[in-house]
Amino acid sequence: MAESLPEHDRILQEIESTDTACVGPTLRSVYDDQPNAHQRFMEKLDACIRNHDREIEKMCNFHHQGFVDAITELLKVRADAEKLKVQVTDTNRRLQDAGKEVIAQTEEIIRCRVQQRNITTVVEKLQLCLPVYIFLFY
Repeated sequence: MAESLPEHDRILQEIESTDTACVGPTLRSVYDDQPNAHQRFMEKLDACIRNHDREIEKMCNFHHQGFVDAITELLKVRADAEKLKVQVTDTNRRLQDAGKEVIAQTEEIIRCRVQQRNITTVVEKLQLCLPVYIFLFY
């Protein structure tokens, strides 16, 4: 029985480290051994599974807190992003309102400049006509 335990360890190691296509011959060697070898192998396999389960649980417990911290941080970022979105929307609205005022004032300036240009043109044309007017009426 003591001789089969190292053999079982070797078989388990071979199962864990080889390609799945090669597992068949390895498992057959369990049945080619001594009487009750299958039962002893199954006990060893169960122990190996429990050991792996403990390792997985340790790893999950180790990473769980990091996962919880990441989710907490993500929720904070989401809240900050929502606040930022509100601020950006408000700033955009205020800029749009200010832009409307600027557009209205710019249109008023354009109208005034067109009017000023028209007045200048009229004055220039009247100045051209002034000598003729003076000549005719004096």
